This record gives sequence, C-alpha cells and structure tokens, in this order.
Amino acid sequence: MKLCILDNDILEGQLGETYSSFGAMFIRLFRGVGVDWTMEVFNTQHGQYPDSFDDYDAVLLTGSRADSFSDEPWVVELRKRVTELLRQKKKMIGVCFGHQLIALCLGAPVGRAPQGWGAGRMTYDWHRPDLPHSADRTQIALLASHQDQVFELPPGATLVASSDFCPVAAFTVGQEVFCIQPHPEFEESLSAHLMDKRRELLGEDKYHASRASLAHGHEGEHIARMVVAFLETPAPLSAAV
Repeated sequence: MKLCILDNDILEGQLGETYSSFGAMFIRLFRGVGVDWTMEVFNTQHGQYPDSFDDYDAVLLTGSRADSFSDEPWVVELRKRVTELLRQKKKMIGVCFGHQLIALCLGAPVGRAPQGWGAGRMTYDWHRPDLPHSADRTQIALLASHQDQVFELPPGATLVASSDFCPVAAFTVGQEVFCIQPHPEFEESLSAHLMDKRRELLGEDKYHASRASLAHGHEGEHIARMVVAFLETPAPLSAAV
C-alpha cells in the first residue's frame, strides 16, 4: 500500500516542535497499529502535490485551521484536485477539514456549526457494525476540535457515526471514501494545548468540561485499524473508471 497524505496545515511554535505536522502524526498512528505502508506527505498550503496520484493506492486529507469552503487559493486548488480524485474513484480518507472538504466536493452543505466549537473527548453513536473491527460496537469516543460541520450526508453516502452535537460525524461512500470529523491521530496533550489556546472562545463551562474529558482517553487506534482495513479491501471491479 502506498499512501499519499495531503497535509493541510502548518504547525507552528511548540506544536511544530512537539508533533512536527499532521502528516507526521498520521504516520505515527498507522505505524502504531502495525502497518508497513509507504507513506509520503505533501503540504497543500505550500502548493505541494505528487506528480501523479496514479502512483498511490489512496489519498488522506488531514485537518486544518482553514475553512473547507474558503476562497483561499490553496483551498480552491485542493477542492479542484479532490473533485477529480472523487471522479476517478480514488480511495480517500478525510479527517476534520478533510472530512468537510470531501463532503463539500460531493455536494453536501458545510459551514459554521450553530452550536459552536466541538472540543475534547466526544462520544458518537456508531451505525456501521458491518465495517471491519465494528461487529459489537455501538459508540466510539474520539478527540474533536472543530467549529465547522457537515450539515447533511453527501448524495450516495452512508452514515457511520453521529451525535446530537455532530449529526454527520463520519460517513463512507462505497469502498472508496471514509471520512470522519474527530481526530484519531490526536494525543490528549495536543487536544489540551488547543483548548488552552481557545479558552475564551470555548467559554469557561465548556473549557473545563472538555479539559476534564481528556482523562477518559480515546479510541483513535481503533479508528486507525478500521481505516487500514478499509483501504486494504479492494474496491469492486465495477467501481473502476
């Protein structure tokens, strides 16, 4: 398996020193569950893309501080490229910003969540016991950090996870697309840093409750194993272009 990681942010200061990049966090996450894939990272804010996506079995879109619906030139270019990858039925994974951008390219409405920021450990109802490693699962707990949301399932998508706060928390499209709003790659210390930075935006009640939630851990590695199985399952021949 050869994975192209499109990294959609630049971590600065302490975050950059500690975690390097979102792309590096995903590499650590997948290595931690035992994969031996070739994984290469390209930073879209710097205009970096592979010469050809044909050289990769799958493409992963990371999170970002940017809005997926932004008119920033690099975001516009990313949407253009993702739309073409979707047309080709390339296997794709989207996380947070990546989840929103793929949904937007598929025709779903995306925007600021009226209920405000999602932060800390959040629990989601699980709707896909048919997915790998999910037979007995009814809920999953993951670390979230977002103020935008996908408001409706994209056409042709199947709901994977939801909550009252985030009704479209994860979805799939056939055997080609797996998107999820929270961050399986996050560590509790990173989540805490982001909440400290946004304490005023969150408000004291949400800040303290979200900070306290980190003590309960999260299931990022479980999602990583699902993603690995999803990517390594061949798409039906009829899906090929």
